[in-house]
Amino acid sequence: MDVDAIRTVGLTKHFGRVVAVDDLTLSVRQGEIFGFLGPNGAGKSTTLRLLLNLIRPTSGQAWIMGVPARDVYRAHRHLSYVPGDVAVWPQMTGTEILTYLGNLAGHVDLAFRNELIERLRLDPSLRARSYSKGNRQKIALIAAFMIRPDVLLLDEPTAGLDPLMEAEFQALVREAADRGQTVFLSSHLLDEVEDVCHRVAILRAGTLIEVSTLEDLRRLNTTVFEAELTGIVPELDGFPNVVAAEPIPGGVRVSVRGNPSAVLERLTAAGLRRLRGHEPTLEEIFLTYYEATPAQQRAVAAAHGSSADAHLEATRD
Repeated sequence: MDVDAIRTVGLTKHFGRVVAVDDLTLSVRQGEIFGFLGPNGAGKSTTLRLLLNLIRPTSGQAWIMGVPARDVYRAHRHLSYVPGDVAVWPQMTGTEILTYLGNLAGHVDLAFRNELIERLRLDPSLRARSYSKGNRQKIALIAAFMIRPDVLLLDEPTAGLDPLMEAEFQALVREAADRGQTVFLSSHLLDEVEDVCHRVAILRAGTLIEVSTLEDLRRLNTTVFEAELTGIVPELDGFPNVVAAEPIPGGVRVSVRGNPSAVLERLTAAGLRRLRGHEPTLEEIFLTYYEATPAQQRAVAAAHGSSADAHLEATRD
């Protein structure tokens, strides 16, 4: 039986009194593109540093391809890592950097490396000091993909890339997964995750509050209504079946779980001029968890069949 590409059990990290990651239990399958979502400060980068054993956990454990993360020599033979802010040796050329990193890895398909250079439109003859942030990011991506690792740990990997290169990056991620590689994609760019990921995890203040496929999230009995009103926007926070509500120009956007009739009656009484309903996007799902009240978050998690119910008490403000 195949082992999980990434597994954590009770992974926790404290910095003094600050809880950066709290009791994280997670499994990522081989060949999966897994999105790890949360705003800045949610604990995403700390989790990646724990997986890399760059920092030690306060408690709990992590494994990479069945190897304990603390066994750096063996675990790192299975992975590549791309940070969101890449530093390179300024006096070296792109070719020299890639050659050096390839020699460290010990196994590089040069034809594939050259293909990556062409696809990401990098000029490897230039010295790194002349590279923009986007080109430094390309160096890191090429170095990560060119050794075809079992696991790619990517932390905000498209920072500085233009839209064309972001599309090429997504193609590379899909191809890697088709080869059986696992991609762990930490990001706050929801469109990027929505386009490529098989499953997503949502992290709030270091606590895992949801893991699900995008299809399952959207199949829930939740509808987003955008209402244009002629009158004053009614108070909907805490209203029955309302998961989240936010003002929009001329009206309100409200996410409703279950029967929407009571909400629609209140909107009608406020002078409903136009109404549009649709399934929630990933961004709207994400905002549901970050903007809803704690009681609403628990209700949403229950509706999602969340495996993280035990963690939700930690989301209290």
